[in-house]
Amino acid sequence: MPELPEVYNISKQMNNELAGKKIIQIEVLQEKCLNMTVDNFRALIADKPIEKVYSKGKWIFIKFADGAAYMLISLGMGGEIIYHSKEERYNSKYQFKFTFDDKSFMHILFYWFGYVHATDETHLKEHKMTAELGICPLSSEFTYEKFKSMLIGKKGRIKSYLMNQHNISGIGNVYIQDILFKAGIHPNRKIKDITETELAGLYKAITGHLQYAVELGGLVYEHDFYGQKGRYTYDLIGHRPGSPCPICGTIIKEIKCGSTRSFICEKCQQ
Repeated sequence: MPELPEVYNISKQMNNELAGKKIIQIEVLQEKCLNMTVDNFRALIADKPIEKVYSKGKWIFIKFADGAAYMLISLGMGGEIIYHSKEERYNSKYQFKFTFDDKSFMHILFYWFGYVHATDETHLKEHKMTAELGICPLSSEFTYEKFKSMLIGKKGRIKSYLMNQHNISGIGNVYIQDILFKAGIHPNRKIKDITETELAGLYKAITGHLQYAVELGGLVYEHDFYGQKGRYTYDLIGHRPGSPCPICGTIIKEIKCGSTRSFICEKCQQ
């Protein structure tokens, strides 16, 4: 399942490749992924120059020139967005195919479910699935002071808070494992019990670990816009039950945290 680092990298590559191009042909094979009829979708985004592509959390935003429209893409529980040159022959499965004015194209394939939505700029803030996304932890606005202020008065558990997309967008159950391990914080720790020193360490772990994953191109089993796999593996404790902790050697355990699984070192994350 793609999380912030994968989506961030794909959006950067899409921006470099697609800015200035127009979509001249659209194939839709799974209409239920849309938020409108196929005809209205085509009418809104076809033959308009792409101004830029960016991401927020796990969503990709394709902005068309003059704010005429936006295409919003979420890979949901897994999928790929792959670019192809005009010379490339492609016969694999896809739910969406977009052909550009230079005859290059991209396909979108969802492994389970996903979304390809469109809206005009006027209604962008009314798009329920993106309008309430929290702050991006790789943005310049995500400072330590901002992070600290967000947690004032919160009574829940830290893992649940960090994975709530309305609070911080983009962190899922893959990267949260090593983030909390690096910070030395148990996933069920109550927010109100975290000291300021620990909070500073957690902020550093969030920003540093996500940036590290971005630089490695994301997860080793996920694809970027050009079909290349990332180089990030579970290098610490994430999804490694039964293995020794890389710090102290204690056996990593798997525990339940609400509806999700967590992997911890009971000595390093008391």
